[in-house]
Amino acid sequence: MRSGNTIFFNNKPRVTSFAAVCGSKECEGIIGSYADITLKDDMYGESTYEKAECKMLSSAISTAVAKGGFTEEDIDLLASGDLLNQIISASFSARQFRFPFLGVYSACSTMSESMLVGAMAVDGGYARTAAAATGSHFASAERQYRYPLELGTTRPPQAQWTVTGAGCCVISAKGKIKINSATIGKVCDWGVTDVNNMGAAMAPAACSTLIQHFKDTKTLPCDYDIIVTGDLGALGSRILKDLMWEKGYDISSNHVDCGEIIYKVIEDEFQGGSGAGCSAVVMNSYILTKMQAGLYKKVLFAATGALLSTVSSGQGESIPCISHAVELEVE
Repeated sequence: MRSGNTIFFNNKPRVTSFAAVCGSKECEGIIGSYADITLKDDMYGESTYEKAECKMLSSAISTAVAKGGFTEEDIDLLASGDLLNQIISASFSARQFRFPFLGVYSACSTMSESMLVGAMAVDGGYARTAAAATGSHFASAERQYRYPLELGTTRPPQAQWTVTGAGCCVISAKGKIKINSATIGKVCDWGVTDVNNMGAAMAPAACSTLIQHFKDTKTLPCDYDIIVTGDLGALGSRILKDLMWEKGYDISSNHVDCGEIIYKVIEDEFQGGSGAGCSAVVMNSYILTKMQAGLYKKVLFAATGALLSTVSSGQGESIPCISHAVELEVE
């Protein structure tokens, strides 16, 4: 069933299992103790950053599948993407497994999009089990979107630090964390052109999707234990709260941003974390663990993504952004 931009899942697909892989820097914050695999070396034993990113994603997928008691033959669908050209981390990871693959892309909101796709497939009876996954690597993302690390470019104060990590959850008919609904976002562009200021660019997209979700579901922010956005960072999170307040919604008491909490609060991280791996790691470790323990009963997860490329930025384009929301509840 659909209302507005929100899909209501009649059969209530469940998050059966989940797993996260954390880089060395990410392990130093509160998320490190919740991750399944923590790295001491961000190269993960590989010769390039891109190969390390692919290995992290493969590890997250295989760990989540195993934790759910599944074999590769049990998985009917893998929905995954990443930040690299032609989503090579996801597709190269998929070639290691024997299940069907759908490549998805919405930049840093890929985790919520892949969960949305997986939930639709399971709810509609087109798949018994679906794995939803994504990841990122700081060094590969810098080379992809900004400046290679070898240049030693100075980071401005509005910048965020791309997370090195990956996450995956397996969606099926079993488990106590059910997916009630999902809101498909619209592309928003408020004219931001600074590739370092992702929070300012993405906050309007998060605001648009959250308001659409509240209207479609006839809920209010207070109906959720926690409203989780993906990698707006400290600045973007403040902008989002202001935008929501202007529209008549107060999320100040129960909103948390993955980019704000993934690192230790020290000066080197500037505005916090970003990247597809940011919300994937936080969601598939910290948030879902707390839901499994009953500490959070109802969660609204709205990852955000900046749909830019080096080509578009080089041509002077502004940054279009999107956010997809997934509503989860402990039965």
